[in-house]
Amino acid sequence: MYIYYGIALLVILLDQWTKWLIVENMRLGERISVWDPWFGILSHRNRGAAWGMLQGQMWIFYIVTILVVIGIIYYFHKQAKGKHFFAVSLMILLGGTIGNFIDRLFRGEVVDFVDVLIPIINYDFPIFNIADAALTISIIMIIIVLFNEERAEKKKVK
Repeated sequence: MYIYYGIALLVILLDQWTKWLIVENMRLGERISVWDPWFGILSHRNRGAAWGMLQGQMWIFYIVTILVVIGIIYYFHKQAKGKHFFAVSLMILLGGTIGNFIDRLFRGEVVDFVDVLIPIINYDFPIFNIADAALTISIIMIIIVLFNEERAEKKKVK
């Protein structure tokens, strides 16, 4: 069980370390091109949720985050026993959730820095961070788990 919580801790540490590097070494708005024009590091701050929604409504984020963390831990202990992939996905979700919560709690805003331009459709994807990436990856993993469980259930019925 501690190994799984270690995954969450690893996500949190990686997230907070990269954000610290951005805050300490870059000016707000500064961009370092990595693969021009498609990928760069851009020092940005977000006082809201995804895509800047609910700007400045920190009290909502505090309440929702605490409820989500409780829910993740509950599901981890009640539903993920013996389900390695599901347990890992929940801990990645937990790490990403806590990573952004730390920013909101101590900075009053979330540090974002990954700047991606999708070349085929020329879409400037919203700037994100390690915690955001962890949240997205974990949700995809959970969808895979649910899909596989539903498929297994249908096989049982046949």
